[in-house]
Amino acid sequence: MSDSLHPRDLGVIVRNTQPEDIPKIVDLQKESFPYLARYGNIWHPEELESHLHIFPQGQFVAVEPDGMVVGSASTLIVLLNPEYAEHTWKEITADGRFTNHNSNGDSLYGADISTHPKHRHEGIGGMLYEARKDLVIKLNLRRMIAGGRLFNYSENAEKMSAQEYAGKVMKGEVKDPVLSFELDNGFRFVKILPNYLDDVRSLNYASFIEWLNPKYQQKY
Repeated sequence: MSDSLHPRDLGVIVRNTQPEDIPKIVDLQKESFPYLARYGNIWHPEELESHLHIFPQGQFVAVEPDGMVVGSASTLIVLLNPEYAEHTWKEITADGRFTNHNSNGDSLYGADISTHPKHRHEGIGGMLYEARKDLVIKLNLRRMIAGGRLFNYSENAEKMSAQEYAGKVMKGEVKDPVLSFELDNGFRFVKILPNYLDDVRSLNYASFIEWLNPKYQQKY
């Protein structure tokens, strides 16, 4: 894609996920996360069906004019106590089913975001984050949070700790396809989450990230 073209210029739209999108999302996950797919750590149809049943407005897909799903994002609402409580992906997502979704919570949790490998660095991930931010504002949630895999940490683990690696990414000394992308989208790094997800790339480490809603109105 030309640098001057945005996915929107080519007719890509972001909309809420529909039941008929589920097989396409499963296929997208296999393409997007081959390391995780190898061990079955990607969405299964019954989990995506659960997301749609529990919190339909929090599920998104990026779709090309021909109907191909080139990106997806899954979210739920949570309330952490304390607000930066350590957690694993399985704990925070109720083993991927979102049955712990709390409509009275204050935080939109980004359980997953994926873009097709052929369409990375084109702005599709940014469009999905825009949709999430719009939802946070619409629902008057205090923030959006997530655990982002430290994707390239395995290549640096012999030289530094996960905390040191994240620090170098934040300083721009090291590029990480996940954390760098999240920082570029307005998130701040809070802390390291160990044992977050069984993943050979990150050695199970993730970064706790947070985006505060600039339009949040305190609830009384």
